[in-house]
Amino acid sequence: MSTPIIQAPMAVASTPALVAAVSNAGALGSLAVGNMDASAAREVIRQTRALTDRPFNVNVFTHVPARADVTREAAWLDYLAPEFARYGATPPATLREIYLSFVEDVAMYEMFLEERPAVVSFHFGLPRQAWIDALKAAGIVIFASATNEAEADAIEAAGIDAIVAQGYEAGGHRGRFNDEGDRQPSEDEQLGTFALVRRLTARTSLPVIAAGGIMDGAGIAAVLALGAQAAQMGTAFVPCPESGADAAYREALLSAPPPRTALIRAISGRPARGLVNRFWTLEQTPGRPAIPDYPITYDAGKTLNAAAKGHKESGYAAQWAGQAAPLARALPAATLVEVLTQETRDAIASVINAAK
Repeated sequence: MSTPIIQAPMAVASTPALVAAVSNAGALGSLAVGNMDASAAREVIRQTRALTDRPFNVNVFTHVPARADVTREAAWLDYLAPEFARYGATPPATLREIYLSFVEDVAMYEMFLEERPAVVSFHFGLPRQAWIDALKAAGIVIFASATNEAEADAIEAAGIDAIVAQGYEAGGHRGRFNDEGDRQPSEDEQLGTFALVRRLTARTSLPVIAAGGIMDGAGIAAVLALGAQAAQMGTAFVPCPESGADAAYREALLSAPPPRTALIRAISGRPARGLVNRFWTLEQTPGRPAIPDYPITYDAGKTLNAAAKGHKESGYAAQWAGQAAPLARALPAATLVEVLTQETRDAIASVINAAK
């Protein structure tokens, strides 16, 4: 890396073209393969390698495997039935766990040992220690997300190489450990990026990567001043032409102003920040049934979104975005990296000059 910028892993948005363009520009691109099996993940890794000889990150989900609950899932499907009916569709008869957690995905683990991507990152927790040790022994650098000190302590104790400090402002799924189903852990401080980065850099000797609400060079310079080694940015890269985001997602993100963001659990079963949509409204309805575990809920969310999209309705789509979404710019990925790098330099120089 020649610039302290990491493009966040984003399912759908993080295409091989985007990741390669970012890495070729001197930042670190990131693939998201948590929604894939090992064969599909291997294919996108190889597609990315065909476009760049630079390092890139490959991210997996390490959530606690879902606990099926037929009664709760049936109640959720009954609740969504009127929404399906709007588009002439019926809910699926049952729901399934559509993504296998890396903690039990032996095939994905073995594929990593064979393909040896430069970086592998974990989101939602940590896998077994033996796997971490083997990946490191294979020469793979490992990152893991933390939203508080306890998670950062666990990451450091496991021998991980760097901590991604994900603030409450961040778009997409929160990286909290053990935050499944409709449970709201009382110990969640909902730390913002600035507070989290400062608390972790004062506590750990590991490199800290700041994530959440960072959209321009001023934000990058700010987190570097707080002690972060790099800034991870997701929403900023969604409008890039290399991104896999569809037209409706891009238009919503770049509208003036875009819809506000909120943490939405009803799409997937875990809280994830995105542009407010119909699922957010359904989640706020008094007396709604309990939301099933992640990613079982996602099975219903994706099916309903597909039905609605067939009628040109995007109000059920997972349009993940952080709180600083209004600062999004539609630039090619390489240009965006160049602009961000220069903005960072200018912001740092401005602070130095002001201090003279």
